[in-house]
Amino acid sequence: MLKIGLTGGIGCGKSTAVKRFRDLGIPIVDADIVAREVVQAGQPALQAIAELFGDAALLADGSLNRAWLRQTVFNDTARLQQLEAILHPRIRETIVRDMTAAMAAGSPYVVVDVPLLFEKHYDTLFDRVLVIDCLPAQQHERVSQRDGSTIELVESIMQRQIPRDERLFRADDIIENVGSLADFNNKVDTLHHKYAGNTAT
Repeated sequence: MLKIGLTGGIGCGKSTAVKRFRDLGIPIVDADIVAREVVQAGQPALQAIAELFGDAALLADGSLNRAWLRQTVFNDTARLQQLEAILHPRIRETIVRDMTAAMAAGSPYVVVDVPLLFEKHYDTLFDRVLVIDCLPAQQHERVSQRDGSTIELVESIMQRQIPRDERLFRADDIIENVGSLADFNNKVDTLHHKYAGNTAT
């Protein structure tokens, strides 16, 4: 079974691609959901975070104080690295577990949606990496329309991701999301048939 890592810049259309793959019956592993799962109450990662950052990292009900933690590590590279050392091994382990479950269910391939796939070195988990791409101006426009973010905020998020040229260079497959939804879905469908027949490798 092929393991496909899906990524792309903010506003490029990863969610649209995921929806299409899901509509085609392909199992999806969402790294953002996995990241939330590993810090739920009772999970070892949550205990490790509390031991490292103290009681302030937890809310009154014992769940993770995400807002406090986000603010704490935002401008502190050392603390961020400590947090990531707790989270990423567990996230990787859970992604592998979920991909294995998809394989056992008989799917021809599985898609794993990882926003920071290259940045956090998740590419080694996959047989192929699919990048969803669009023009930077389209990224600004789409994110602003989606959630009202300013161009400055969108630009700051883009700056934290690897450069577009590098992302495209490291991709095995690229879908350009620059036209209509129908055109985009047709491109996903074409890749779907390749992946399902393992003709992409």
